[in-house]
Amino acid sequence: MDYLKEIIEKLKELAQKLIETLLEPNKEPEIELIPIPVNDPQDYYGN
Repeated sequence: MDYLKEIIEKLKELAQKLIETLLEPNKEPEIELIPIPVNDPQDYYGN
């Protein structure tokens, strides 16, 4: 029974975080990183 109570508490915490995230307009979105191609030294020397 304690196991179920722990699961319910975790679900409540996750739901609260989700609601806070959705209702918080001031938070800046996460910056999406753009991959930068790097030349392979083997290609440069023709190996």
